[in-house]
Amino acid sequence: MKFLVLGAGAIGGYFGGRLVESGADVTFLVRPGRRDQLERDGLCIESALGNMSRPVRTVLADSIALHYDVVLLTCKAYDLQSSIDAIAPGVGPQTAIIPMLNGLAHFAVLDARFGASRVMGGTCMIDSILGRDGVVRHGGTLQRLVFGERDGQRSPRAEAVAAVMAGTAIDWTLSDDIDQVLWEKLVFLAAMASLTCLFRGNVREIMSAPGGREAMERAIAGNAEIAAHEGHPPSAAGLDFARTRLTDPAGPWSASMLRDLEGGGRVEADHVVGWMLDRARRHGVDDTLLSLAFTHLKTFEARRDANRLPGR
Repeated sequence: MKFLVLGAGAIGGYFGGRLVESGADVTFLVRPGRRDQLERDGLCIESALGNMSRPVRTVLADSIALHYDVVLLTCKAYDLQSSIDAIAPGVGPQTAIIPMLNGLAHFAVLDARFGASRVMGGTCMIDSILGRDGVVRHGGTLQRLVFGERDGQRSPRAEAVAAVMAGTAIDWTLSDDIDQVLWEKLVFLAAMASLTCLFRGNVREIMSAPGGREAMERAIAGNAEIAAHEGHPPSAAGLDFARTRLTDPAGPWSASMLRDLEGGGRVEADHVVGWMLDRARRHGVDDTLLSLAFTHLKTFEARRDANRLPGR
């Protein structure tokens, strides 16, 4: 199978790199600056699960000359439209697009452009960053990737992707209910993003503050109630994972949205927090924390745009 990975950053660089490491046929769709960096230094990953440094194949958006079997879409939500335009020349009649974006709002956009039959479900959980030196740095050992057909079927293409993943070091799962997985991820992510951004701290710092644990538990419970109204109540295992990780008194993790916010960058306020806030109001769920977090993020966006921070 021929894989096209959009970007070689924290997500695409890590999972794409592990695919390359296994011998898979992978091409990274990147911008000129990242292409030059990769051609000079190779793709470098630093991880407790094993470092990697090797040459990789790259292509620019205006140079795509073939259709790929699988496209791993690893952009941020605010870059979705430009990313769709970039991958379009590589999407053929049999191409499977597996988005790794946060949330659920992107599926309607992808379906409208490429047709629902081409868009599988997918998500990942990993703590990774792309350093200014071009190195993908993986924190901890969590590197979970889940994918599957949105109708729950075990299609030949899904099985073929699974066969490739089986040769990698990735913790992967071919899910028969990817919608449920996506909702459980969103319950977790929306709580982490909302509160780490609202309180400007990681889980450990929030847990050490008066009322921090109670606020986090309230956020998780509210998101779980939204998911239940949407027909996807979280499983006991899903809730246990969220509560354990987001109330860990030693947890050094925070949402990537907080890192983007503190760096003065663009944030997925509308795609994650705003989208969940809309669902909370639609179903009459207590929206206090989501509303405060969303207002906080939109205020940041207004100030960032007014100040026109360099390079943003």
